[in-house]
Amino acid sequence: MGFQSTATPQTLRTALASVEAVDRVATAAPKAAALAQALGRDVESAEVAGISTPTMSQASLAAHGTGSVAEAAALVVAGRNARLLNTRKIIGGVTLAVAEGDGR
Repeated sequence: MGFQSTATPQTLRTALASVEAVDRVATAAPKAAALAQALGRDVESAEVAGISTPTMSQASLAAHGTGSVAEAAALVVAGRNARLLNTRKIIGGVTLAVAEGDGR
């Protein structure tokens, strides 16, 4: 997940509920604690800088060194043989992407 600092816990939960059930939630390392607190669940911290993503947000690139925090975090946490099942989808300032792989 990627999200703007103005995203509310309700907005984050609503956005997450819009995708099929996921085993794990991840975001960029600096945002993980805030997201975990807002969602009330474990969130994995991912080092996303330099991760190539199929979509590109200039704001994400400038702030986090990757084209999409959501896609990069999903790919990192999915581990080896990771592939995106869904590229980024933006819902109310929250960006979601879903990936699968062999785990990290």
